[in-house]
Amino acid sequence: MPEVRADKGEPIERVLRKLKKKLDKEGTLKELRNRRHYEKPSEIKRRRNKRTR
Repeated sequence: MPEVRADKGEPIERVLRKLKKKLDKEGTLKELRNRRHYEKPSEIKRRRNKRTR
């Protein structure tokens, strides 16, 4: 679980931005979006093949 510490007096928006950057760097958000719905194995292969072309 990613952790971000807020400095005293630091705006919450800045802390949220730090957290979002950390999640982006780890790929957590991307994985979450991909797992929102079931994707058949054939759809996964089709998407990968399309990306490599």
